Amino acid sequence: MVTFEPSKKQFEAWEYLHDKESVFIGYGGAAFSGKSYLLAWWIVTSALQYSDTAWGVGRKELTNLKKTTLITIFKVLNEVGLSVNDYNYNQQNNTLTFQNGSVIFLIDTAYKPSDVMFERFGGLELTSCAIDESAETSYKAIEILSTRIGRRNNQKHGITPKILETFNPSKNHIYSRYYKPWTTNTLTSEYKFVKALPSDNPSIEVGPYVERLLKTADKITVQRLIYGNFEYDDSPNALIDYDSITNLWKNDFVEKGKGYITADIARLGSDKAVVMVWKGLVVVEIVSIAKSKLNELQAIIEALKSKHEIPHSNIIADEDGVGGGVIDFMQIKGFKNGGKVLRKENYLNLKTQCYYWLAKYVNSNKIYIEAQENKEEIIQELEWVRSYKIDADTKLRILPKNLIKEGLGRSPDFTDTMMMRMYFEVQPQGTYYVS
Repeated sequence: MVTFEPSKKQFEAWEYLHDKESVFIGYGGAAFSGKSYLLAWWIVTSALQYSDTAWGVGRKELTNLKKTTLITIFKVLNEVGLSVNDYNYNQQNNTLTFQNGSVIFLIDTAYKPSDVMFERFGGLELTSCAIDESAETSYKAIEILSTRIGRRNNQKHGITPKILETFNPSKNHIYSRYYKPWTTNTLTSEYKFVKALPSDNPSIEVGPYVERLLKTADKITVQRLIYGNFEYDDSPNALIDYDSITNLWKNDFVEKGKGYITADIARLGSDKAVVMVWKGLVVVEIVSIAKSKLNELQAIIEALKSKHEIPHSNIIADEDGVGGGVIDFMQIKGFKNGGKVLRKENYLNLKTQCYYWLAKYVNSNKIYIEAQENKEEIIQELEWVRSYKIDADTKLRILPKNLIKEGLGRSPDFTDTMMMRMYFEVQPQGTYYVS
């Protein structure tokens, strides 16, 4: 049997995988950092060491899992001296069963409209689980899988249930769950994060890979995959560049003007209610409420209107859903996401048009956020302002909200509130238009 000789970072993660405190262990943060190899060694050796246990290995698409992660698992099985006669690989059931009764389940973690709550995981009784490239998997899937661990002989063998997640940098749930708390030293006791880079991998293949990437790749790819920089998003469909987003809190040259209030309405925890006060294109105050009643939101908007002397005609809130009640009571402007496009521009609907305009304004440094609240959330959400189905010969559209919620792990309430400010700019009397 071959002994696992981990790198320093792999060993650090290995210790977390075997302690009694950690539940969620995040590993990686760059390409070629030994992510899949660590995952395979942990899953294989655990299944072999502990009889009659069940170990899940997930990835967004089963096809990719079999082409990548499973190949690494087979490699490790070979390295520990097992042949195909020592286990049974059932391609139909997507399982590997060993002679000691332990099983490895191959799990498709992709979001399916017919199974939005991942009820297909309901029958799984796992000891622990690993998710390769977990940035591709929605947080809801991980959340549901975390309820399925600790169910197969954990007490018998004294095994603490674990979820190992491996990933490259991404501005979605792994950023907010692992990376950001790690940078601020606020990770909870059940979470651990090990940032591993190509330089931490002793493999002789790493040097040529890094050299090739430095010569051929763009800035964002190099920052993400070599230096493990989580602040750069790799989406080719992003409408707003990262530097322009961070400039929002530095553009103090933007002059204040007429007052406006924009409000994204939510009731009793559906999403987050957000209200922004603007002076021209300067955000001077942000109020966010996790759970609230409509009468409380009305009182907040009325108080902000009086405090900042905002004309009633310059207040707008989303009219879809419960927002209509606030609009009817206060008699303010209502924003309909699926409303008619203005200026006869080639957008799917009013929401799309205003988001594209917001992207123009941010990229042109026309907006300044003076308020300091919720900065990280706003940055994350603005990076999810993306075009959608750009190859289709049709009207311009943006990434649907359900896909944003799936990737980000929450609703983009702050950017929805910012987007509505563009309604007043799209109107013919708008004075800040960016061509």
